[in-house]
Amino acid sequence: MKVGCVKEVKNQEYRVGITPDNAKEYISQGNEVYIEKDAGLGSGFSNEEYAEAGAVVLATAKEVWDAGEMIVKVKEPQEEEYGFLREGLILYTYFHLAADRKLTEVLMERKVKSVAYETLTEEDGSLPLLKPMSEIAGRLSVQEGAKYLEKTFGGSGVLLSGVPGTKKAKIVILGAGNVGMNACKIAVGIGADVTILDTNLNKLTQLDNRYGERIQTLVSSDSVIESEVKDADLVIGSVLIPGKQAPKLFKRRYLSTMRPGSVVVDVAVDQGGCFETTRATSHEDPIYMVDGIIHYCVGNMPGAVPRTSTVALTNYTLRYGMQIAKYGLEEACRKNPVIYSAVNTYGGECTCANVAVGFDMKYTEVQSMM
Repeated sequence: MKVGCVKEVKNQEYRVGITPDNAKEYISQGNEVYIEKDAGLGSGFSNEEYAEAGAVVLATAKEVWDAGEMIVKVKEPQEEEYGFLREGLILYTYFHLAADRKLTEVLMERKVKSVAYETLTEEDGSLPLLKPMSEIAGRLSVQEGAKYLEKTFGGSGVLLSGVPGTKKAKIVILGAGNVGMNACKIAVGIGADVTILDTNLNKLTQLDNRYGERIQTLVSSDSVIESEVKDADLVIGSVLIPGKQAPKLFKRRYLSTMRPGSVVVDVAVDQGGCFETTRATSHEDPIYMVDGIIHYCVGNMPGAVPRTSTVALTNYTLRYGMQIAKYGLEEACRKNPVIYSAVNTYGGECTCANVAVGFDMKYTEVQSMM
């Protein structure tokens, strides 16, 4: 198969979908790999490294899009890339369609075979292609929250760890999935006062067994969230329902009960966000203020640490990408039915049930079309 990888064009996005080592793996299987010039520079990979791996480095994105039977990316196509989408193209990347009806419709109109990292679900229910970025975003959420609590950024001037004789900052984490667990790990390590909420008692038990008295675990409900965020210095939203828009767990009215200069970080922004006041921002302009509370809602948080993020992501995506390149999407799905769960649009139809339901669209089971 002809496998292409283009330079990401989303604002402040420096990750790349294929590393030189990945290119070498694809080529060893008999595939051809095409890389847009400078696609890997943001992650520290030179054009020469790709060429040495056997990839063909092309001068423009158009050349790569035109050459590739499968395009491997990191982020969803931006509007300036819609013109490259065509019938039968396999596009393997993050899409987060639940928050983007227009892109969903474009993919259907162009009959793109969209294979979404974020919905690929293994037999044990895990989301292996979302996991590495969730881990990074969870850890970054505490780091970014700490930064914007500084007075120079408009924050309340609180140090997360405190010092002897002062109170530690209170961090409230909504959701104990991969993002929440990783946010908790960093928050505990830095010495903050940590409370984590979830409806899944098994996850809370796991965290309690790991951290004991260093954290407070609570079963999540509207009243518990409202009570806990009142004295929170940092609130991290980390709720995920695969393929669906995130539930709005944090209500706008809660903001008026918080100390001015406190910070909220919505890691669920790619899926529409779990705060009623969420609107997507970029690394170029990451924060905004609502009712005296700083909001950090960057949609591609791991893009801030592209070297780590690229290597972590491609460690997982390569396995499935190699299967698709070897057999073609249809046969790869039959050989590994897990891949069916990643196919969000196919043949002009919406093949992800949660996306279809969210937009009141017709849902077609992808197995019936292949």
